[in-house]
This record gives sequence, C-alpha cells and structure tokens, in this order.
Amino acid sequence: MSDFIKGMDISTLIEEEACGAVYYDENGNKRDLIEILAEHKVNSVRLRLWNDPYSRDGKPYGAGTNDLKKTIELAGRAKRAGMSILLDFHYSDFWADPGKQTIPKAWQGLDVKGLSKAIYDYTSDVILAMRSQDVEPDMIQVGNEITNGLLWPYGRKPEYDNIASFVSSGMRAIKDVGCKAETMIHLDNGGNNEMYVDWFDHYMERGEDFDIIGMSYYPFWHGSIPQLENNMRDMIARYGKDIVVAEVSMGFSTEDYRKYEGRPIDELKGMATRQELLASLEYPMTVDGQSAFMTDVMNRIASLPDGKGRGFYYWEPGWVPVPGCGWASEYALEYTGEKGPGGNEWANQALFDYEGKVLKTLAVIRDFKG
Repeated sequence: MSDFIKGMDISTLIEEEACGAVYYDENGNKRDLIEILAEHKVNSVRLRLWNDPYSRDGKPYGAGTNDLKKTIELAGRAKRAGMSILLDFHYSDFWADPGKQTIPKAWQGLDVKGLSKAIYDYTSDVILAMRSQDVEPDMIQVGNEITNGLLWPYGRKPEYDNIASFVSSGMRAIKDVGCKAETMIHLDNGGNNEMYVDWFDHYMERGEDFDIIGMSYYPFWHGSIPQLENNMRDMIARYGKDIVVAEVSMGFSTEDYRKYEGRPIDELKGMATRQELLASLEYPMTVDGQSAFMTDVMNRIASLPDGKGRGFYYWEPGWVPVPGCGWASEYALEYTGEKGPGGNEWANQALFDYEGKVLKTLAVIRDFKG
C-alpha cells in the first residue's frame, strides 16, 4: 500500500442496495458504486466489522449489519476492482466509538484475561476466514476510535494497562497467523494534540508495536484543519509512525433530506451537522465547499515529512437517504442502551447527492496527485 491512499468506507453498501439505493455517474448512467469509485481512482476501501450485529432472536441491528459474511462479500467486490482493504475491528456487536464501547454479547461475563484471549482468538479466526476467501486485509485497525478505550468498563480510560492488553492481543494475533497487513491504532478528534500525546505516551509504555496512527477528522467536531496538520506532524516527530486520516467527511448541503427516508419525521434522526456547528467550519457546506475542504485536507496529508502522510478514507460516501437504512434499528438501541430515533445522520456528507448522483468532489479526489 505504498501509493497515496484514496480510500472510502463503504460499509453500509449492501444494506443501501437492498433498501433501493441507486448511484449515477457523471453521465447520468446508473452504475455499481464500487465501479464508479474505481473509475475515480479510489484505491482502497475500509470495512467495519461487528462481532454479532443481531439481537438474540436474530433481528438485525442495521447501519449495514456488518457481520463477517457481509465484510467478506464487500472485500471480494473491492478486491476485484483492484482495491486494497482496511479492516476495521470494532470488537463490539455494534458501533464502538468514544461514547460507547459495548462488550460483545458472547464475551459478556469474561474478566480482563478472558477478554484479551477473546480478542486474540476472534482476530485470528477472522483473518483466517478472510484468507480462505482470498480477501485477506492489507491493513487492520485494532479497535475503532478507541480514544476512551475499548471493551468497557474493563478497558475504559484511564485503565491503560487493560487497554494495552486488549490492543496488544489483537496485534499479536495478526502477527501469529502470518498476516502481513499493516497495523493501525485509531483515535477520534484528530485536531486534539494534547489528547493524542497523552494517549500514545501511555500506550507506548505498555503495548505491542504497530505501524500507523489513524485519526478521525470531522471539521464540525474535531478542530480546525491547521490543528489537524499540527497533530499529524507532532505524532510523526514523537513516535515515528505513519499517519492515515481513517475517517473524514464534509457536508455538501444543509437541505433536509428526511423526506427521502419515507418515514414520519419524528422517527428520523436528522443530520449530524446541526446548525449551531456550522459557524466553526472553514468551508461552506456546499458542493464547492466540500471539494475545497477535501483538497485542503489531501494537500496537508501529502505534505507530511518523509512520505509518512499515507492518505485518507472518506467516511461513507454512498450513504444516501433511502427507506430502511439508518443508524440503528430498535434492536440495536436495546443492545447499546441509547435513545433513538435511528435514521440517516450522514446523507448530506456523502459524495453523491440525495438522489444518488455523483458530486464533483469525487472528481477532485480522482485528480489529486498525492
């Protein structure tokens, strides 16, 4: 994976297609999303993996319901299009992020030692399953946005010994099965240098080695673009690691899209980029603003010293608003303990408009020289 990574997280795609999403290229032709991405020189995809995203009686959690079978299917489609694979272990049955890191149902009741072994065994089994289908990943992140740890409460920050034990179990499993994938530790809040220094100083004293620091960067939550660049440069100077912006996106519209979801408004989530967040943005939430934002971010990644700015993954470019494909089903909310509703929060940050027509930002990404 030496080329500048122009990656996309397409984890909801199978569910999007099942719910009726269609995608159109610049000529108005209906096309397969992965084909459109490949023609725009997207060279990698990121795929999240949930252990068991179903209720105990088999009801899907939604948001892609990204079990191993779907992950293998998407990986195969991407590999056939010539793309590499970043596998995103959540080590949860549903979303894992700084606000929640819920232990998988099958692992509940285990102690720290048992959870470390469960991570090791599960990581090994997944890699071997993917290898058997000729879709072994090229890069693997051990945990998703583990800013506040993973497998709560045992691995919740500041339990750094347990965090390091869990992450190191995953790292060892990757090596022990002979997987050559590069390894990543992924935090959110890419503009927060103080938080990154604190986290990695603690981990480096305790944990197994790894290759890449992954960052999420959403401009409406995570500081300014100069703050992101400063953090990337400091991480390279302090720890010598490569940098990948593992999640990034920017809105192209502030127009409400809930009518496309086909359910009563009070059952739908609405966009994540609430109006009060827009004032802090350096670019307007228009198609031109989205394109300019991505040009700025790509330039800053590519300018990092010694080729250590490896690239980015745009988060869910194809999550257009269609009935039935939202953030969480009622069964998922029971698992996480969160409140609904569970509609689509992200459609105004895709790289396709609400009707599935490709936006010019994808051509800007295609033409970037890296």
